[in-house]
Amino acid sequence: MNGRESSDDCSRTRRIAVAYDGDVATWGEFEADQPTLAASVRRRFDVRKHKTMATLRSDGSPRISGIEVEFSDGQVYLGMMSGSVKLRDLRRDPRVAVHSPSEDPPGDIPADWAGESKIAGRAVEVPVEGATGEGDGRFSIDISEVVFTHLNEAGDRLVIESWRPGRGFRRISRD
Repeated sequence: MNGRESSDDCSRTRRIAVAYDGDVATWGEFEADQPTLAASVRRRFDVRKHKTMATLRSDGSPRISGIEVEFSDGQVYLGMMSGSVKLRDLRRDPRVAVHSPSEDPPGDIPADWAGESKIAGRAVEVPVEGATGEGDGRFSIDISEVVFTHLNEAGDRLVIESWRPGRGFRRISRD
């Protein structure tokens, strides 16, 4: 322990490590395994520029922030400005979830709702091209789960399609 770490910090670090002893994947690995689901998820993320990201504050409570997401070279990337609280959150605790833009279902034809997508995992800091020192942050996501939620063709059941590395694809339908 350095002079600023407490035993609580060390315990939290061990809990984080235990939470990620399982499998993770890159976007490219997921896309190769589930191309149809990956295309549905990408469509939802690409509908608008701004997405929502969940991180954890130093006290463990959740924080929701706006974020832009980039899909490139088989990775999902997040970029943030130096000094931002979301950047500090991820440097302290890499657990992250990103949510696509949301749209309300059309009132007259619920089955036409395009759905929503989520990507969860661990943020891994990668070098920022041209950066010097500790400034802006850029992260890729080691994916632990991808979810696409939508309605069935009749518009009367919620369909949740998810994928996890090591478990694979799962589809659940609910009233």
